[in-house]
Amino acid sequence: MNRVVITGVGAVTPIGNDVPSFWENALAGKCGVDFITRFDASDMKVTIAAEVKGFDPLSCMEKAEVRKTDLYAQYAMSAAVEAMRDSGLEGHIEPERLGVYVGSGIGGMTTFMQEHQKLLEKGAKRISPFFIPMMICNIAAGNIAIRFHAQGPSMDISTACATSSNTVGEAYRAIKHGYADAMIAGGAEATINALAVGGFTSCQALSTRNDPQNASIPFDKRRDGFVIGEGGAILVLEEYEHAVKRGAKIYAEICGYGNTNDAYHMTAPHPEAIGPANAVRLAVQEAGIPSDALLYINAHGTSTPLNDKTETLAFKSALGKQARTALISSTKSMTGHMLGATGAAEAIVCALSLRDGIVPPTIGYQEADPDCDLDYVPNVSRKADIAYALSTNLGFGGHNACLAFKKVSGKADLS
Repeated sequence: MNRVVITGVGAVTPIGNDVPSFWENALAGKCGVDFITRFDASDMKVTIAAEVKGFDPLSCMEKAEVRKTDLYAQYAMSAAVEAMRDSGLEGHIEPERLGVYVGSGIGGMTTFMQEHQKLLEKGAKRISPFFIPMMICNIAAGNIAIRFHAQGPSMDISTACATSSNTVGEAYRAIKHGYADAMIAGGAEATINALAVGGFTSCQALSTRNDPQNASIPFDKRRDGFVIGEGGAILVLEEYEHAVKRGAKIYAEICGYGNTNDAYHMTAPHPEAIGPANAVRLAVQEAGIPSDALLYINAHGTSTPLNDKTETLAFKSALGKQARTALISSTKSMTGHMLGATGAAEAIVCALSLRDGIVPPTIGYQEADPDCDLDYVPNVSRKADIAYALSTNLGFGGHNACLAFKKVSGKADLS
């Protein structure tokens, strides 16, 4: 089986529109949540979100392309351009050996709303000829494949909040089993609009506190729901020897992946955390993580009452005593919930934590919850000598994904 490493990263997030600023602000504990500016939310129950600020799609796309793409696909393209530039892979791989697995939980929802409004006000003849390709979930993957002439395995995965953990995990498997030498993997989302915010509010998923600094507070006893976020995140995964031969820098190795389903409820987690615990076990077993290793876990940590309690139980069930020594944090406390982009963004955090020996915090943490009694790295980043990291993400529909990462030397070794 092939080894798989990360050689490029790119991100557009509520706390930074490239990886260096995203990482710097994550370590500093910067909150990306504020009052909604995308639409007038004054008469809504929820008035806050974690919006991307100051994004310019013309930094990565031509004006004509921008007019034909939804914002979610623009976020994906920007992150992909950064990740590919960072990797230095272009010109060093055969097109048929380069693949793209990029997903979205919802796709071009804002485009859908805009074109539906045209239908109601002006009739069907005024609907854009680009409506369908703009709003479908797979178009980000398709556009990225076109941009980088990637003719290998190509797929959109849509598993709600687990989407881009699954794209990264499945891309890891594609390389591990020899179907590609490198994969562009990740996800994107841009659904901060009245319909999505109203819908998530109606199903009682969002925080109604409307206090930007105290709404996305994972594992805190006061938590009452997640804060909707947005953005895009992409990783370039590469077969280890392929990366070594071209002298690529390596951030970390992906060494395990668990993919399960609760098979229990459309939106609620299984009360005994069977699915996420099994996903963690599978990833840890495949990675061969020693039971005495100091782990960093970037948790799903949504700030919903059920998720954080259930996820804590999953860690205890899967890891036993190791859960008590693990350093756990939720970067959703800063970025909000980036939905289809969140898994890839948090995979980048794991890779950078291993590279730099520092763990970002869970900000806004004030009041301990007896049901959430592990070490959540509250409020301040922590230096730590970690060799392994896990990233968990759980989605509506019972989807669970866990990625395992291993620290590697910046200088690859073929011995």
